[in-house]
Amino acid sequence: MKRVLVTGGAGFIGSHLCERLLNDGNDVICLDNYFTGSKKNIVHLLNNPYFELVRHDVTTPYYAEVDQIFNLACPASPIHYQYNPIKTIKTSVMGAINMLGLAKRIHATVLQASTSEVYGDPQVHPQTESYWGHVNPIGIRSCYDEGKRCAETLFMDYHHQNNVKIKIIRIFNTYGPRMHPNDGRVVSNFIVQALQDKPITIYGDGSQTRSFQYVDDLIEGMVRMMNTDKSFVGPVNIGNPGEFTILELAQKVIALTHSKSEIIFMPLPQDDPLQRKPNIELAKEKLNGWEPKINLEQGLIKTIDYFKTIL
Repeated sequence: MKRVLVTGGAGFIGSHLCERLLNDGNDVICLDNYFTGSKKNIVHLLNNPYFELVRHDVTTPYYAEVDQIFNLACPASPIHYQYNPIKTIKTSVMGAINMLGLAKRIHATVLQASTSEVYGDPQVHPQTESYWGHVNPIGIRSCYDEGKRCAETLFMDYHHQNNVKIKIIRIFNTYGPRMHPNDGRVVSNFIVQALQDKPITIYGDGSQTRSFQYVDDLIEGMVRMMNTDKSFVGPVNIGNPGEFTILELAQKVIALTHSKSEIIFMPLPQDDPLQRKPNIELAKEKLNGWEPKINLEQGLIKTIDYFKTIL
């Protein structure tokens, strides 16, 4: 049994990770300040004697004796990270410093949940880990993009300077049950609008592409990455290389929900990437042949079923 700390553990992805770690026989500490996370996401775990819930903000230090740390704490949807951009960048940077400091003191392995947003609006397609990105450092998304880029820098510097055992993953668009219905992300937006027969809002002409990964596939990749040989630190892309236009996604959601929604088009937000698709060859090689198992239609059906229960 390992003792594992998950920051942002009451969030959409964090709650699924806590559940998986408990099912694998670990002792789990879930840390969250509930800015975007929710107790509802982990209430079913509270009776487990190996699950501990702590209200804490990662911008201040936290002390515990653990074997592994998954650093997920940070708002990840534009609505939430642009609400308080200074707090967002503090969470990425100070959170990384505090978790790296903890890992250094207790000789734990620490995994950073980075993001495909480090690639910005990419000029290379699909995106490989060797691509440095094309990011606006002073735009409305910069608090998140540059915060995550700085966190990756800190992880590598702690590793090289202090021999801290690190892992870095870059998460591509992920969806599934426990997404916040008002988080402004495209999958949850479309499903909520479709289930309520409201107009489905597409920003731009809908030709921009995304690759959508079901949450279970991400969790499998995260767990495998944490348990790789210590010589492999990443970064490694964790995403589904299936590429769809936003218009195709809207049409799929309407079909699967049997919705009467019409599609309407609005202006594209500043710095919104036009293309997003991971190259996952490195993940396949280093993570014991990991690759996504759940296709978009299968994942959307599971996610729609979840939203039907909460709306």
